[in-house]
Amino acid sequence: MVSIKDIAAECGVSTATVSKALNDHDDVGNATKERVREAAKRLGYMPNSLARALKTKKSYNIGVLMVDKANSGLQHHYFAAILDSFKVEMEHSGYDLTFISSHVGDSSYSYYEHCMYRNVDGVLAACVDFTAPEVQRLLNSELPIVSIDYIADEKYTAASDNEQGIRDLLEYALKKGHTRIAYIYGDESQVTQARLRAFREVLADHHCKVNERFLKPAKYLQPDEAFQLTLELLREEQPPTCILYPDDICAVSGVEAIRECGLTEGKDVSVMGYDGTPLLQALRPSLTTIRQDTETIGKKAAELLLKLIRKENVPLPERVQYCPGTLLEGETVGTPA
Repeated sequence: MVSIKDIAAECGVSTATVSKALNDHDDVGNATKERVREAAKRLGYMPNSLARALKTKKSYNIGVLMVDKANSGLQHHYFAAILDSFKVEMEHSGYDLTFISSHVGDSSYSYYEHCMYRNVDGVLAACVDFTAPEVQRLLNSELPIVSIDYIADEKYTAASDNEQGIRDLLEYALKKGHTRIAYIYGDESQVTQARLRAFREVLADHHCKVNERFLKPAKYLQPDEAFQLTLELLREEQPPTCILYPDDICAVSGVEAIRECGLTEGKDVSVMGYDGTPLLQALRPSLTTIRQDTETIGKKAAELLLKLIRKENVPLPERVQYCPGTLLEGETVGTPA
């Protein structure tokens, strides 16, 4: 295995100079840095992560917590897309990612213990039940942590602007003439609370009474449940003219239920989703939805976490980074009959 000594002998410099050049220190000239890096590449030098950790007191390893209620993991488009953006940013800064769980081989650990076992420099909590005691233990630990879509006092968060997303969808439906708007919303979470709050506020601002029978609790990413709840809504004496769903997958299932009743989406009953899932946008008629800016959310999360790891000051107003989505008008919202 090629060592720093081999590179030093090749370039005729000290091992200290090689180390400084490879770590881009300012007290080594650019010409020397370039010569050292070329030699390292030519000789096939690979840095030893353990040696670097012993020297810098950092593992350059980031823990990722993704344990959602639906057990969808990386199949969850929204969180998977955020993680991809986050991964690009962290790798650019020299960090690897490790998934955190409650098991390591045959041993059981708390999330915090797993982080200690892996000696992570920081944690991204991207998809998890934030009310769980062991998650709260991790959030309140000394580890630098950034969460996705979970806001708490003096914590650090990158979040989709869910309230604005619901406002944009409802304003669009109201302009089309809809007043009987139903909402099949997701399971209990801060995201769901924010969306429900915005739903009620927008209708109140437009002097539209909220029909409590039009509010149906459900779960995210559960199309069968959305299908049945849509049928319930359509059996109402005065059914809604527009139905908002918690995500695009549920919205597509709602369209199937509408068709089963002999009705046409966008004509007899309008449909709105949430997420902007690229694959589902290829369907026709195209779905009216909010495309969440997963790239920016992942990037902002990485920027926040790097600042925490470097112990940089983050002003209180900047500890929560809201990222607005984009309204995709689609073809599934028409004017009510």
